[in-house]
Amino acid sequence: MEAVVQWVRTSWSIRSRGEPAAARRNTAPVAFPLPLRQPPFVHDILMDERDDFQPHMTIRDGLPDAGPGSGVLLRDERGLLRVHLAVTPFGMPRRWRRPPAVRLARGDWLRWQINYRFAGQGDGEWTYRLDTLNIAHGAASADLFLGTPARHVSELAALR
Repeated sequence: MEAVVQWVRTSWSIRSRGEPAAARRNTAPVAFPLPLRQPPFVHDILMDERDDFQPHMTIRDGLPDAGPGSGVLLRDERGLLRVHLAVTPFGMPRRWRRPPAVRLARGDWLRWQINYRFAGQGDGEWTYRLDTLNIAHGAASADLFLGTPARHVSELAALR
């Protein structure tokens, strides 16, 4: 399976929910240039309020790990790449009705976004996260995900 997977995860606390900090959070990109690599590979980008949303990137060859904690389930279906986002069981709100899997032909790409609220650890403070999955079937140019996706799935919910 030739897939290029880019995960962009942005995390914040209540301090970045209101202005002026929310303005900075909202300028965090949902896509980055890709490294020059042959698929399959995973390009992870983490951004957090604690370091002013500076991106921290890692790259690893191969596909995302399979299983419930992987974040994405991939399968080859007669030459199409079947993509389904796996939600974390710890995030709120619960998603009782989920979009179906998306099938990508070679050369297609998808952006799938979902957001979460997490219960506080120790101090009881809520934390929040926006996950953006950019995924292409086959080789991808460095700037592919910087454009407008042909396919977009939004599971963005109101986070209290």
